[in-house]
Amino acid sequence: MLLRGGTSKGAYFLADDVPSDPDARDELLLRVMGSPDHTQIDGLGGAHPLTSKVAIVSPSALPGVDIDYLFLQVTVDEALVSTAQTCGNLLAGVGPFAVERGLVPAGSGTTTVRIRLVNTGDIATAVFPSHDGRVEYDGDTAIDGVPGTAGRIELEVTAAAGKHLLPTGRVADEVVGHRATLIDNGMPVVLLDAAEFGVTGDETPAELEGRTELAAQLEEVRLAAGRLMGLGDVTAQTVPKMFLLSPPRSGGAVSTRAFIPHRVHTSIGVLMAASVAAGIRIPGAVGAEMAALPDGDGPTLIEHPGGTMPAEVTVHQDDAGTWHAASRSVRTARKIFDGRVFPRPRL
Repeated sequence: MLLRGGTSKGAYFLADDVPSDPDARDELLLRVMGSPDHTQIDGLGGAHPLTSKVAIVSPSALPGVDIDYLFLQVTVDEALVSTAQTCGNLLAGVGPFAVERGLVPAGSGTTTVRIRLVNTGDIATAVFPSHDGRVEYDGDTAIDGVPGTAGRIELEVTAAAGKHLLPTGRVADEVVGHRATLIDNGMPVVLLDAAEFGVTGDETPAELEGRTELAAQLEEVRLAAGRLMGLGDVTAQTVPKMFLLSPPRSGGAVSTRAFIPHRVHTSIGVLMAASVAAGIRIPGAVGAEMAALPDGDGPTLIEHPGGTMPAEVTVHQDDAGTWHAASRSVRTARKIFDGRVFPRPRL
């Protein structure tokens, strides 16, 4: 089934409908999506990382959890499938897909689905409208980066047991000569001051992608940060995501430009926004000094090239001085197509 989840689009499969062997599964998904090819002309992919995504869904054996969700990022122009990260945008479609496939019954008025994010171990709760045993995709909720409106999907994500918000235990680190905050509130990201890289924060994604020297600088930082975050050699991985932060321009808390890691995001991912929002709320973190935070417990508006993303985060420091966070967000999703896909016969 093809669904738009948030500002991404992906192919959703039941786990029983794809090979259980990871190598065989990945080889099949490359053929399904049309990779490696920068146009993905011979598959379902849309020639961009935001439209070359896959969700594998199955019933969960974890007590109190309904569904397991495995995310796979299918690289557009390389024969590479990554499970190193999860996707908060495709997460928005997981609950509806589970109802569509009969894994979870639809509720009266709303349906609540508890989801384990297999990639990270985090737990999400999705609440979305349903009526007469069906998911209600229509609605009045608008999100930046998606035309029109759709049904409101509320997502709450809590960290897996033992997971650290600040993987190094420090609010800021020196990485390849740059001050950086390494944070993971659902997505491993690196927060950097855009001014240090000659970026003002109003550039388009295309402009930034054309700056090869900037891309090389950020990749050097990313590789070093990956090791510091305990991710090992991230050369072939899609995490951590690299965020250039600058003062807000449109009434938000902070302006962002995100390398994900080699293309520049045209908006922002749900869990990326949650990590940024948590980071700028920690005194001494990169971005905290330039952030215009809302009063009280209102959403933190993260500015991005397509508009703003509201991220509701709670951040606190325990008696031992360790920082913790949880996040809530509002997304929409839509079922686009349900049918049979015919993969390319060979790579």
